[in-house]
Amino acid sequence: MLLETQTDLISNVDIDHFFDAHSKYTYEEYAQKAIQYVSSFLNTNKFFSGESPSNLRSKVDLIKADANIKLSIDEALLEIKELYLDHTIAFHHPNYVAHLNCPVLLPALIGDFIASSVNTAVETWDQSTSATLIEQEMIRWITSKMGLPSSSDGVFTSGGTQSNFMALLMARDHYAFKHYGLNLKENGWSDVVGKFRFFCSEKSHFSIKKNAALMGMGYDAVIPIATDERMKMKPNALVQAIEKEKQLGNIPIAIIGTAGTTDFGSFDPLSTISKIAKEYDIWFHVDGAYGGCYVLTDTHKHLFNGIELADSITIDFHKTMFQPVCSSAFLTRDTKHFKYISYYADYLNPLEHRDEECPNLIEKSIQTTRRFDALKLWFTLKMTTEKTIGSFLEKVHWLALDLYHSIKDDDNFEIAHKPELSTLVFRYKANGVEEDTIHNTINLYIKNTLFKSGQASIASTKLNDKTYLKFTLLNPKSTINDLLSIIAMIKETGNNYKSSN
Repeated sequence: MLLETQTDLISNVDIDHFFDAHSKYTYEEYAQKAIQYVSSFLNTNKFFSGESPSNLRSKVDLIKADANIKLSIDEALLEIKELYLDHTIAFHHPNYVAHLNCPVLLPALIGDFIASSVNTAVETWDQSTSATLIEQEMIRWITSKMGLPSSSDGVFTSGGTQSNFMALLMARDHYAFKHYGLNLKENGWSDVVGKFRFFCSEKSHFSIKKNAALMGMGYDAVIPIATDERMKMKPNALVQAIEKEKQLGNIPIAIIGTAGTTDFGSFDPLSTISKIAKEYDIWFHVDGAYGGCYVLTDTHKHLFNGIELADSITIDFHKTMFQPVCSSAFLTRDTKHFKYISYYADYLNPLEHRDEECPNLIEKSIQTTRRFDALKLWFTLKMTTEKTIGSFLEKVHWLALDLYHSIKDDDNFEIAHKPELSTLVFRYKANGVEEDTIHNTINLYIKNTLFKSGQASIASTKLNDKTYLKFTLLNPKSTINDLLSIIAMIKETGNNYKSSN
């Protein structure tokens, strides 16, 4: 009797929303309606509505998740349109030039759609089967492009920060094991680790210091190296820094070269750095989160000389291969290095059941549950080809150079560098004003005013304590006229500020 009562209770629960054979027509209906709303989002004539944070926060009834009123698909879509789609940032818009957010390719969206619907988890073979083979093939493809040996391997990650974390962790644990016989994974911290030092460009990504801190080594474990006028690491300064740390009793264990710095798109001299790393017998990691995909171009291949000697590489497909987030990878030249990451759980991937024919990708990941992010990259390569991707990247590079040449002689602008990838850093300078503090204020005013009005989204950064504006160009459909239109907005906004103050 009790069993029947429980069954009756369960049968009264609304279970129609589950994705299964019984709901396939509802699934098609929902998907079609959602597509219509997303398509209407593409019709926006501004990158952002300009709605204030206070007005967005005032939509309390739409935001709260504990509502007891059951909505239909049409009602829910109307609410999400008012709350989100009408006010979200449109990365595909030509007036969005702020950050490393790329417009996405349709084949990638199809791959993401399928992956989300089927909901494959790729940590073990018995959850993913052929999805594992597809991820492995995408890793094989990109390692071959980087010139890594057949012993190389990799895994998809959530982004550059996670990939860089894995690189620093491997470099630390490998050095400790190789030179001191320490198994940090099993036995934990040792005092000698406190003397380990990483070396990277002063323009490298913040995740290097952040990850060193997360690993318990602290910011001081990262030694910043001076850069030249092109924002590239100086090899002589690197050698001097390594020697100085050795004299202080510290232990150099890794060098991080950058293939495309976040602010300037600069490539460190990877070939020279690789030789320095070899001379000191230390780990060589390349952070190619931004610039890594430029290996597919003809214009930038020479900048990758030396990357084939890297012990590990970070690459973000969701930055410069037009993929929806997340789509990133960590690569290492020797698959054996994943022993510093792996763990074998009896319920999931017991060591005694390890089978090369049915690999468990969890052995290579610091994540357990991972979605099938490799599928969208597979669709992209199948439907677009790597040559076409390379041409997209070359176009945004030439676009950055066109903009550079268009404003470099304009008295209202001071340019920090000539673009090496697709970023341009510059600042507005009001005529008759000499004080940098005033220029800093004006440039921040320009950035904030254009964003709040929904006219344009540009980024800002600092160089030698001066505030600069930054264009990050990742949209191959943008034109020089689109960019010059934003430049005109910057001038007008700057002139208005000067007139009012």
